[in-house]
Amino acid sequence: MNPFPEAGPREVLVFILDGQRCGVPTEDVREIVRAASLTALPRAPDVVEGLLDLRGEVLPVLDLRRRFRRPARALSPQDHFIVVCTGPRRFVMRVDRAEGFHALAPGEWDVSPQSLPGVGYVAGVAKLPDGMVLVHDPRAFLTEAEALQLDTALAAPPESA
Repeated sequence: MNPFPEAGPREVLVFILDGQRCGVPTEDVREIVRAASLTALPRAPDVVEGLLDLRGEVLPVLDLRRRFRRPARALSPQDHFIVVCTGPRRFVMRVDRAEGFHALAPGEWDVSPQSLPGVGYVAGVAKLPDGMVLVHDPRAFLTEAEALQLDTALAAPPESA
């Protein structure tokens, strides 16, 4: 189900992941920060790379390379973290680079890719002057089972060393 109105999002944050331009609606974006070291979260879903302490708030970090079945790459100081909020859930997406925000003009939004098989995370396509960008729905990045597993891992007491 598309969470965006038929007209689509008004603005998207374009980012680079494994050489491909992708996007997310800015309605979900809270901030962009440089990559930092992460703390492991035992028993978390595979897509959760670890935890980030962002000014006292502990947030799970999703590795979009894993989610989109792209080649793994070690965390780099040049990576960007995109902090998103989808309803009650706040999390961080690790991407290679945040490129910038783009306001969508009428006619630059197309929802037709939603009907294609294998594009469960895609909310639509932004047809920008410099090329098309698949716009992803962060609400779909965790399956229901992964969300439950993440909540359980976050609620578990810390493991003793």
